[in-house]
Order: sequence, then C-alpha cells, then structure tokens
Amino acid sequence: QVQLVEAGGGLVQAGGSLRLSCAASRSILSIDNMGWYRQAPGLQRELVADITSRDSAYVADSVKGRFTISRDNAANTVYLEMNSLKPEDTAVYYCYAAGTYAPDGSFSEQYYWGQGTQVTVSS
Repeated sequence: QVQLVEAGGGLVQAGGSLRLSCAASRSILSIDNMGWYRQAPGLQRELVADITSRDSAYVADSVKGRFTISRDNAANTVYLEMNSLKPEDTAVYYCYAAGTYAPDGSFSEQYYWGQGTQVTVSS
C-alpha cells in the first residue's frame, strides 16, 4: 500500500508558476509510474504528466513546454513544476502511483491517489 501526500497548490496569476509535490510513504524505486491527473469542473479527467521508475517522462500536449515532472528518489517525492500558467490550467490536481512491487516481489497494478490539490490561475 502507498499513501500519497500532495502539497503546493494555490492561487496564482496567469503567467506565474507553482510547484506541486507528491510525497510517498514508501520508496518510489518500487513504483513503476507516478504522476498527475487534473480535473476541472464539467470536464473529463486529464492525464497531465507521468514519470517512470527509470526516469522516462511524459507530459500532455496541452502543457508541453510549460510543465516539467521530476522525481527525487531519496526523498520519495515526485514534483510537477508548472510555469507560464494559464487560466485553463485551473483544476484539482491529483497525484497517483501505479504499478507497485511488494517486498516479497509481488506486483500490483492498483492505483493509489493523493488527496488532490487545487490550482487556480486568475486572468
């Protein structure tokens, strides 16, 4: 099992920056994928960024060039650096962990979720 604690959301003006963090309760070296989805009112949930245990990163086209995902294995934390924020980035951002290995080597595809953090970008 993995507990995820998010931090870093808030209110920012368009063009500003925020950094989200997602701290895991266990070593993230044993987690295949971590990242963020976001959901705005009335819209479908959108995958924003993903990073694998081998540091392979994906960011959605809608945020490419503005958002960067990274990981600090020593701190068991994944970060989402968000620059040049736009009002359309306003959403609740949810951190996830997927594909975990237990100490006995068994694998689970179960998703674990953070509590969500609100990001609001004013125009």
